Amino acid sequence: MRSKVAIIAALPHELARLVRGVRRDPAWAKQGVWLYRLEKAVVVAAGMGAERVTVAVEAALTADGVETLLSTGLAGACAPGLAAGTVLEANWVVDAGSGERFAAIGTQAAEGGSVLVTTARVAGVQQKTELASRYGAAMVDMEAASVARMAQGLGLGFRAIKGISDESDVELSSLEAFAGDLGTFRTGAFALHTALRPMEWRRAVALGRASARALAGLEARLREVVERL
Repeated sequence: MRSKVAIIAALPHELARLVRGVRRDPAWAKQGVWLYRLEKAVVVAAGMGAERVTVAVEAALTADGVETLLSTGLAGACAPGLAAGTVLEANWVVDAGSGERFAAIGTQAAEGGSVLVTTARVAGVQQKTELASRYGAAMVDMEAASVARMAQGLGLGFRAIKGISDESDVELSSLEAFAGDLGTFRTGAFALHTALRPMEWRRAVALGRASARALAGLEARLREVVERL
Protein backbone atom coordinates (compact mmCIF):
# COMPACT_ATOMS: atom_id res chain seq x y z
CA MET A 1 0.00 0.00 0.00
CA ARG A 2 1.46 3.37 -1.08
CA SER A 3 0.79 6.40 1.12
CA LYS A 4 1.05 9.59 -0.94
CA VAL A 5 0.60 11.87 2.05
CA ALA A 6 1.74 11.61 5.67
CA ILE A 7 -0.68 13.39 8.00
CA ILE A 8 1.13 14.42 11.17
CA ALA A 9 -0.50 15.64 14.40
CA ALA A 10 0.75 16.06 17.94
CA LEU A 11 -1.93 14.25 19.95
CA PRO A 12 -3.91 11.15 19.00
CA HIS A 13 -7.29 12.69 19.81
CA GLU A 14 -6.64 15.22 17.02
CA LEU A 15 -6.76 12.32 14.55
CA ALA A 16 -9.35 10.12 16.24
CA ARG A 17 -12.21 11.00 13.89
CA LEU A 18 -10.12 10.45 10.79
CA VAL A 19 -8.89 6.99 11.83
CA ARG A 20 -12.07 5.70 13.46
CA GLY A 21 -12.21 1.94 12.99
CA VAL A 22 -8.58 1.69 11.79
CA ARG A 23 -6.16 -0.47 13.79
CA ARG A 24 -3.18 1.28 15.37
CA ASP A 25 0.18 -0.15 14.31
CA PRO A 26 1.28 -2.28 17.31
CA ALA A 27 5.01 -2.08 16.58
CA TRP A 28 5.07 1.71 16.74
CA ALA A 29 2.75 1.72 19.76
CA LYS A 30 5.63 0.40 21.85
CA GLN A 31 7.49 3.65 21.11
CA GLY A 32 4.62 5.91 22.11
CA VAL A 33 3.61 6.51 18.49
CA TRP A 34 0.06 6.34 17.13
CA LEU A 35 0.43 5.22 13.50
CA TYR A 36 -2.48 4.30 11.24
CA ARG A 37 -2.49 3.30 7.57
CA LEU A 38 -5.32 4.47 5.35
CA GLU A 39 -5.70 3.54 1.69
CA LYS A 40 -3.70 6.52 0.38
CA ALA A 41 -2.28 8.09 3.53
CA VAL A 42 -0.34 7.29 6.66
CA VAL A 43 -1.58 9.08 9.78
CA VAL A 44 0.71 9.61 12.77
CA ALA A 45 0.76 11.29 16.19
CA ALA A 46 3.66 11.05 18.64
CA GLY A 47 3.27 13.96 21.08
CA MET A 48 3.71 17.71 21.34
CA GLY A 49 6.81 19.68 20.44
CA ALA A 50 9.66 19.52 17.94
CA GLU A 51 11.33 16.39 19.30
CA ARG A 52 8.20 14.26 19.25
CA VAL A 53 6.98 15.50 15.87
CA THR A 54 10.36 14.48 14.45
CA VAL A 55 9.69 10.96 15.74
CA ALA A 56 6.25 11.08 14.10
CA VAL A 57 7.68 12.07 10.73
CA GLU A 58 10.35 9.38 10.93
CA ALA A 59 7.65 6.81 11.64
CA ALA A 60 5.50 8.08 8.77
CA LEU A 61 8.38 7.81 6.32
CA THR A 62 8.56 4.06 6.86
CA ALA A 63 5.49 3.95 4.61
CA ASP A 64 6.11 3.64 0.87
CA GLY A 65 5.49 6.48 -1.56
CA VAL A 66 5.14 9.49 0.75
CA GLU A 67 5.28 12.64 -1.37
CA THR A 68 3.88 15.26 1.02
CA LEU A 69 4.05 15.91 4.77
CA LEU A 70 0.88 17.52 6.12
CA SER A 71 0.97 19.07 9.59
CA THR A 72 -2.44 19.12 11.23
CA GLY A 73 -4.15 19.38 14.62
CA LEU A 74 -5.29 22.25 16.82
CA ALA A 75 -3.77 25.73 16.85
CA GLY A 76 -4.38 29.02 18.63
CA ALA A 77 -5.60 32.14 16.86
CA CYS A 78 -3.26 35.14 16.76
CA ALA A 79 -5.35 37.31 14.46
CA PRO A 80 -8.27 39.09 16.15
CA GLY A 81 -11.50 37.97 14.57
CA LEU A 82 -10.31 34.47 13.70
CA ALA A 83 -13.04 32.43 15.33
CA ALA A 84 -12.55 29.29 17.36
CA GLY A 85 -13.73 26.27 15.41
CA THR A 86 -12.38 27.61 12.11
CA VAL A 87 -10.27 25.34 9.90
CA LEU A 88 -7.47 27.21 8.11
CA GLU A 89 -4.69 26.18 5.72
CA ALA A 90 -1.40 28.04 6.04
CA ASN A 91 0.42 29.53 3.07
CA TRP A 92 3.52 30.13 5.18
CA VAL A 93 5.01 28.65 8.33
CA VAL A 94 7.51 30.58 10.45
CA ASP A 95 9.77 29.19 13.17
CA ALA A 96 9.64 31.80 15.93
CA GLY A 97 12.91 30.55 17.38
CA SER A 98 15.07 30.74 14.26
CA GLY A 99 13.07 33.08 12.06
CA GLU A 100 13.05 30.50 9.24
CA ARG A 101 10.15 30.81 6.82
CA PHE A 102 8.67 27.92 4.82
CA ALA A 103 6.21 28.10 1.93
CA ALA A 104 3.51 25.47 1.62
CA ILE A 105 3.02 23.73 -1.73
CA GLY A 106 0.57 25.39 -4.06
CA THR A 107 1.41 28.88 -2.78
CA GLN A 108 3.12 31.62 -4.69
CA ALA A 109 6.66 32.59 -3.69
CA ALA A 110 5.54 36.01 -2.53
CA GLU A 111 4.45 37.71 0.65
CA GLY A 112 0.84 37.36 1.71
CA GLY A 113 -1.47 34.55 2.62
CA SER A 114 -2.16 32.89 5.94
CA VAL A 115 0.83 32.67 8.30
CA LEU A 116 1.25 29.96 10.94
CA VAL A 117 3.99 30.54 13.51
CA THR A 118 5.53 27.69 15.50
CA THR A 119 6.74 28.31 19.06
CA ALA A 120 8.50 26.09 21.57
CA ARG A 121 5.81 26.50 24.25
CA VAL A 122 2.06 27.06 24.50
CA ALA A 123 1.45 30.67 23.47
CA GLY A 124 -0.42 32.98 25.84
CA VAL A 125 -2.35 36.11 24.90
CA GLN A 126 0.68 38.41 25.03
CA GLN A 127 2.73 36.16 22.77
CA LYS A 128 -0.16 35.73 20.32
CA THR A 129 -0.36 39.52 20.04
CA GLU A 130 3.40 39.78 19.50
CA LEU A 131 3.36 37.08 16.81
CA ALA A 132 0.54 38.79 14.97
CA SER A 133 2.45 42.08 15.04
CA ARG A 134 5.89 40.69 14.16
CA TYR A 135 5.01 38.05 11.57
CA GLY A 136 1.43 38.81 10.57
CA ALA A 137 0.55 35.49 12.17
CA ALA A 138 -2.98 34.21 11.84
CA MET A 139 -2.35 31.26 14.14
CA VAL A 140 0.26 29.53 16.31
CA ASP A 141 1.22 25.92 17.04
CA MET A 142 4.21 23.94 18.36
CA GLU A 143 5.06 21.52 15.55
CA ALA A 144 4.49 22.74 11.98
CA ALA A 145 7.90 24.37 11.44
CA SER A 146 9.68 21.13 12.35
CA VAL A 147 7.55 19.23 9.83
CA ALA A 148 8.20 21.88 7.18
CA ARG A 149 11.96 21.78 7.80
CA MET A 150 12.03 18.00 7.43
CA ALA A 151 9.95 18.15 4.26
CA GLN A 152 12.33 20.70 2.79
CA GLY A 153 15.37 18.63 3.69
CA LEU A 154 13.88 15.51 2.13
CA GLY A 155 12.60 17.21 -1.00
CA LEU A 156 8.97 16.50 -0.11
CA GLY A 157 5.92 18.71 -0.40
CA PHE A 158 4.55 20.40 2.72
CA ARG A 159 1.11 21.56 3.84
CA ALA A 160 -0.34 22.72 7.16
CA ILE A 161 -4.06 22.58 7.92
CA LYS A 162 -5.10 23.54 11.44
CA GLY A 163 -8.28 23.81 13.49
CA ILE A 164 -8.55 26.86 15.75
CA SER A 165 -9.21 25.82 19.36
CA ASP A 166 -8.81 29.22 21.05
CA GLU A 167 -9.20 32.82 19.94
CA SER A 168 -6.54 35.51 20.21
CA ASP A 169 -7.78 36.81 23.57
CA VAL A 170 -7.98 33.38 25.27
CA GLU A 171 -5.18 32.67 27.74
CA LEU A 172 -3.92 29.08 27.59
CA SER A 173 -0.31 29.36 28.74
CA SER A 174 -1.23 27.56 31.98
CA LEU A 175 -1.76 24.36 29.95
CA GLU A 176 2.03 24.02 29.83
CA ALA A 177 1.82 22.56 33.35
CA PHE A 178 -0.10 19.54 32.05
CA ALA A 179 2.48 18.39 29.51
CA GLY A 180 3.42 14.78 30.19
CA ASP A 181 6.13 12.38 29.18
CA LEU A 182 6.80 11.90 25.46
CA GLY A 183 4.90 15.08 24.61
CA THR A 184 1.54 13.84 25.86
CA PHE A 185 -1.17 15.93 27.52
CA ARG A 186 -2.23 14.82 31.01
CA THR A 187 -5.96 15.03 30.45
CA GLY A 188 -6.86 13.52 33.82
CA ALA A 189 -4.71 15.99 35.73
CA PHE A 190 -6.20 18.88 33.77
CA ALA A 191 -9.74 17.64 34.44
CA LEU A 192 -9.07 17.35 38.18
CA HIS A 193 -7.41 20.77 38.31
CA THR A 194 -10.44 22.32 36.56
CA ALA A 195 -13.00 20.43 38.65
CA LEU A 196 -11.55 21.96 41.81
CA ARG A 197 -11.75 25.51 40.41
CA PRO A 198 -15.36 26.43 39.56
CA MET A 199 -14.30 29.82 38.18
CA GLU A 200 -12.51 27.98 35.36
CA TRP A 201 -15.46 25.79 34.37
CA ARG A 202 -16.95 28.17 31.82
CA ARG A 203 -13.61 28.66 30.05
CA ALA A 204 -12.94 24.90 30.00
CA VAL A 205 -16.37 24.14 28.55
CA ALA A 206 -15.95 26.82 25.88
CA LEU A 207 -12.51 25.46 24.97
CA GLY A 208 -13.87 21.92 24.75
CA ARG A 209 -16.74 22.94 22.48
CA ALA A 210 -14.49 25.01 20.21
CA SER A 211 -11.96 22.20 19.96
CA ALA A 212 -14.71 19.72 19.06
CA ARG A 213 -15.95 22.01 16.27
CA ALA A 214 -12.40 22.47 14.99
CA LEU A 215 -11.70 18.73 15.01
CA ALA A 216 -14.94 17.95 13.19
CA GLY A 217 -13.99 20.49 10.54
CA LEU A 218 -10.49 19.08 10.32
CA GLU A 219 -11.81 15.58 9.73
CA ALA A 220 -13.91 16.78 6.81
CA ARG A 221 -11.04 18.78 5.31
CA LEU A 222 -8.50 15.96 5.68
CA ARG A 223 -10.87 13.45 4.12
CA GLU A 224 -11.15 15.79 1.13
CA VAL A 225 -7.36 15.89 0.87
CA VAL A 226 -7.07 12.10 0.93
CA GLU A 227 -9.93 11.56 -1.52
CA ARG A 228 -8.27 13.86 -4.07
CA LEU A 229 -4.99 11.90 -4.09
